[in-house]
Amino acid sequence: MKRLMLILVAAMLGACNSDFFTETAPEGKGAPIVPMRLAAGTQHAFLTDYLPTWEGADSLTVESDQLTLKALKEDWSEFEVTCPEKPLATTINAWKGGRKCSIVALAGERNTNARLFTAGQMMRMVAVESSVRPLEIVAMWQNCRLPEQCIVRGEESFEVLIPTDAAQLERSFLRIFAVSSEGLFNDVLIPLSGGSVVTSTDELTRHDHEAQILYSLMIDRFKDGKAENNKPLNRTDVLPQADYQGGDLKGITQKIKEGFFTDLGMTTIWISPITQNPEDAWGLNQKPYTRFSGYHGYWPIYTTVVDHRFGTEEELHEMLATAHEHNLNVVLDYVANHLHINSPVLQEHPDWVTPLMLPDGRKNLGLWDEQRLTTWFDEHIPTLDHERPEVVEPMTDSAVYWMNKFDFDGFRHDACKHIPLNYWRTLTKKMRRAVPDKNLWQIGETYGSPELIGSYVKTGMINAQFDFNVYHTALDVLTRGHSVKALAQVVDQSIAAYGAHHTMGNITGNHDKGRLISLAGGTLDPDEDHKLAGWTRKIEVGDPVGYKKLALVNALNMTIPGVPCIYQGDEYGEPGGNDPDNRRMMRFEGYSEAEQAQLALTKQLTELRRTQMPLLYGDQMTLLLTEKVWVYLRVYMGQWVVVALNTGDEDASVECVLPSGIDMKQSLKANFGHTFELTPDGRLTINLAGNEFEILTKN
Repeated sequence: MKRLMLILVAAMLGACNSDFFTETAPEGKGAPIVPMRLAAGTQHAFLTDYLPTWEGADSLTVESDQLTLKALKEDWSEFEVTCPEKPLATTINAWKGGRKCSIVALAGERNTNARLFTAGQMMRMVAVESSVRPLEIVAMWQNCRLPEQCIVRGEESFEVLIPTDAAQLERSFLRIFAVSSEGLFNDVLIPLSGGSVVTSTDELTRHDHEAQILYSLMIDRFKDGKAENNKPLNRTDVLPQADYQGGDLKGITQKIKEGFFTDLGMTTIWISPITQNPEDAWGLNQKPYTRFSGYHGYWPIYTTVVDHRFGTEEELHEMLATAHEHNLNVVLDYVANHLHINSPVLQEHPDWVTPLMLPDGRKNLGLWDEQRLTTWFDEHIPTLDHERPEVVEPMTDSAVYWMNKFDFDGFRHDACKHIPLNYWRTLTKKMRRAVPDKNLWQIGETYGSPELIGSYVKTGMINAQFDFNVYHTALDVLTRGHSVKALAQVVDQSIAAYGAHHTMGNITGNHDKGRLISLAGGTLDPDEDHKLAGWTRKIEVGDPVGYKKLALVNALNMTIPGVPCIYQGDEYGEPGGNDPDNRRMMRFEGYSEAEQAQLALTKQLTELRRTQMPLLYGDQMTLLLTEKVWVYLRVYMGQWVVVALNTGDEDASVECVLPSGIDMKQSLKANFGHTFELTPDGRLTINLAGNEFEILTKN
């Protein structure tokens, strides 16, 4: 009877028709706006953080009398929001020329007992199950709030009607936010294709950011494809590990053509900086004694010139075209924090840098938190003073140059937290205007609290950052024996801070970390100097359990919200210390039996990630959490996947109960060889070997 009523309601509404959406501002048909997250009290807000191409608005209005707004500038480009202490989910409407764009506003803590998950679709109605009854539901199509008549409420579930206008777009999104008296629910994200819910990964493309798997490579250490541009310094004071080793753009193109990235299951390649670096050696390591070349790319001399040791502009165009032919994105690592001291720009404008000397007589070197926005990385790479418009303008212009001239798909931004917020506002606004038809993705590098990291993750700044808090906690669980409860808590914190469908980067490691497999295998001690270790002894894997623990991190990254990121060599388990030992030349053959098995396991994980919609857009909930075992569920449109991680050395048999509303008729299979049992009443038992995992998917 209820379903019949819903069909009649849908037919009577002709609901959410075009008349409602014709008043939507152009920004409303673009990517969904990141919600405004509010704390109790009054806070300062910038309109361009949410609507980056808007210079201002005629007015702002709110859909809840719980919020009050005050214009700080006549055009509402800056305003104050005053928020109550109680949980809240509502919208702020920006009006311009009679048209409206809505920004979701959320306040309060995440209530982990308040859960939403999508149960299915009937006609244009999407069914949503809720663990407790929501007080307020905010349903959005793109950046338009759906009227209340598009939501049909039940006791423990509700339905949302997809608007007819969605049929006009190849890709749009239905989003749902809700609040209970105890706090916020998880948010729901549903991709639509021509107005229909996307239910198969076959309908996704490389432009669907939530479906990315990122591969991080250092150009000089990846593949030498052209011997003619090999120009090592060959100096006695530069050890081979600190010199150029020949990797180039041609080498990347060759590996794309050979199917390396496709076979591995990657969708996006992050390449290290390509801008011209110095021709001589800088810096100094005392033990052993060596200076360094700029093989890594992080010491730009010119910000708009391709380093000749990596290739030519023509070879860059070829690499990008080849990547896109193979359905791969390419994001460029861009350095905006500093220039090399011999850069012609700094020679002409020596005052464009922050002071090296502090008032107390100390050098402002490596003071990452104490002097976050001014500290220098080294004396030969001065930090630019991005508080000055005359610095921000040319540096953002240089960044936009790469998006304008070359067909990149976005940026990885170096040292993001050391650059003031206004730089990111300026850059993203320029990018939106310069290449409005490109769905660019930007990810930054910031170490710190979720509050600091999240302050950069806004529609008018960058899309995401690498989630080092998840990585470091996972490492502590696997190398120090910490409880997996800490890891589950940090993942939940990230979901609460960045949203249940964020695109934060979940890493296996990077070019600034000791190799995970060597830490997990015990040849690197968590507390020793990993750089020194790499210089002074041969770092191997150690205990073969390191392979299992690396696989556990890959399994985690492939199954939690965010974008999985594999650092080159981690797919098979390359050992090493920290920089430069973690930057050994990439190996493509000659793998040991253990490395071959690890590579096969990585490919199996990426295949699951790419083919299971619940792992891309599913809503996550924990089913069981002990000191060593974490079992969680991801649900999308009635499809579900169960992930079980055993971080202990002992085998474990665990039992959990699936939530009500889950379709128990779904037949399951174990993808990694562990046995399980599911009873008709939803009791699930999984048997796990020590330091192993299982992923149960639809059979």
